Amino acid sequence: MNLNMDSLEARLSAMANDIDLLKKSHIDLNSSYVTTLKALSGMTSHASEAARQAAKAAENSANATRLCAEAAKEASEIPVIEAAQSAAEAAKLAAQAAIDAAASASAAAAAAALAVASHAEEASAEAAAMASESTRMATKAAADAMAMSNLAATFLQAARDRKVTTPDKGE
Repeated sequence: MNLNMDSLEARLSAMANDIDLLKKSHIDLNSSYVTTLKALSGMTSHASEAARQAAKAAENSANATRLCAEAAKEASEIPVIEAAQSAAEAAKLAAQAAIDAAASASAAAAAAALAVASHAEEASAEAAAMASESTRMATKAAADAMAMSNLAATFLQAARDRKVTTPDKGE
């Protein structure tokens, strides 16, 4: 019976050691989880802010495109085709900037959504929703900018058509 008791004590000692290792492993894993959660929360916040800023940039680009389209219209009404061409080109570039900003907002929204998928936290879900709304706004601004760019190109073409059909007064 003494041998069995020694065997039992050895087993209990091994089990106690295993339990201690499990406790340490749990503490380490929990610490790592908390650190990762904090990092994901920060990334979500930054991604959401990036999406908001990209949406604002897209809106600014859309406004610039609108102003360029107006300039192209005004320039198309005078005999200086180069001014209309420059305004149309500026509108095109501003529209491209709006599209790029919309793509940035979309990428930031995707990053925020990924962070939410990694950890279900209310603040992250709200940040992802805000990033998604920013993407919607940026996409709308890009579409508006594209429409204004196309309008500027139409004004430029109208000015070119008038130049072809209206001879110079010096001729």
